[in-house]
Amino acid sequence: MKYYTGVGSRKTPVDILDMMTRLALAFAYHGYTLRSGGAYGADQAFEKGSALKEIFYPIDIDRSPIALEALALAAKFHPAWNHCSAFAKRLHGRNAFQVLGRNLSVPSEFLICWTPDGCTSHATRSITTGGTGTAISIASAHGIPVNNLARPEHWLHWNKYLTGGK
Repeated sequence: MKYYTGVGSRKTPVDILDMMTRLALAFAYHGYTLRSGGAYGADQAFEKGSALKEIFYPIDIDRSPIALEALALAAKFHPAWNHCSAFAKRLHGRNAFQVLGRNLSVPSEFLICWTPDGCTSHATRSITTGGTGTAISIASAHGIPVNNLARPEHWLHWNKYLTGGK
């Protein structure tokens, strides 16, 4: 199986949401399974175009035998973990599953997202990155390429992918 992580801001611009859905259709055609979180905005745009998908919700943390590992991984990268509610911790913890799979042992090949600040690594994460930052941090720590459609060069790359390199 081939996996990718498709996530991003709830405030992703409409044209980017459309691009995410078209990318998901193309990725599914090439046998990729989406991993995402079902949130409004970017997550739902990817899900709309995906025939193959693994969607992780906060409740999945409660049901997982490796919940403590997922939460510990999220805590390692969240800048204010001790200020998060139990629900917020589960939201961030599910990011570990979105990037590394249900057993935290099968990493996605790449992560594609949109955040207002164009973040692509833990080092470039800011308050503006939002909750997507946890997934980005986990991906970058595991050597998984992060593609942020807020970056012109990433948008151009994926637009060429969709238009056959034209």
